[in-house]
Amino acid sequence: MAVSLMKDPPGGSSLQVIEAVKQGWQAFARAPWVFIGFTLLAGVLSSVCSLIQGRVDADEITLVTGVQLIRLVVGSILSVLVSLWSTTGLVRGAWSALAGGKPALGTFTRWDGRASWRLFRNGLVLGILIAAILVVAALVGVAAAQLNQVLAVLPFLAAFTVVIYLAVNQKFMAQIALLEGAGPIESIARGRTLLDPQWGSVLLLALVEFGIALLGLLACFVGLLVAVPVILCTSTAAYRQVFGSEDLTGLLAEPGL
Repeated sequence: MAVSLMKDPPGGSSLQVIEAVKQGWQAFARAPWVFIGFTLLAGVLSSVCSLIQGRVDADEITLVTGVQLIRLVVGSILSVLVSLWSTTGLVRGAWSALAGGKPALGTFTRWDGRASWRLFRNGLVLGILIAAILVVAALVGVAAAQLNQVLAVLPFLAAFTVVIYLAVNQKFMAQIALLEGAGPIESIARGRTLLDPQWGSVLLLALVEFGIALLGLLACFVGLLVAVPVILCTSTAAYRQVFGSEDLTGLLAEPGL
């Protein structure tokens, strides 16, 4: 009789925002130049992807040439790949640093196709869900406008409330996908189960991270090279508090191990 080696995902602890920020900063401080260097590399690659995509004005979309279309498609695909690669690398580096390690550049740059697919799949489903909510709100709003212009605003307010709710309780979507391997629906359900009871604390964490990002922007954008990895480290520290500190997918494992 075969014995299953799959472990149930841990979790259930409360989120402590100040402690998460403290742990996130300490993790960043273990290898600051590596975090900054990787963030700079990811930013440069993203800029290259934008250059490949080119720029197409909305009023000239009917005049797009074949070359422009190819550039747009290739640039968009590369941009998504860079985003998946950089997010996976930063979460991996943050996880290693939070566990007491001093991540090297190779910890960040290693490509993990399975992890990237999990991240893409979950992000795509969540994006489709949010888009569907907005489309339904728009259709209901148009219908309501036929009766009264004031009523047309209500569906958009309801949709905005639902989107904010989802954005908060799916705050750790990337970590769940990368470190637990949960599918899109399981990921959404897991986020709701563990974060709904402490939704206010998660919102506070999101606002704190927004403040860190704003400080990075105010520092002539150069501050983003520090703000972005600090935010990822803080978010991952908070994830460890709530969901547990076990790597269930082998994200940190070296290839072939």
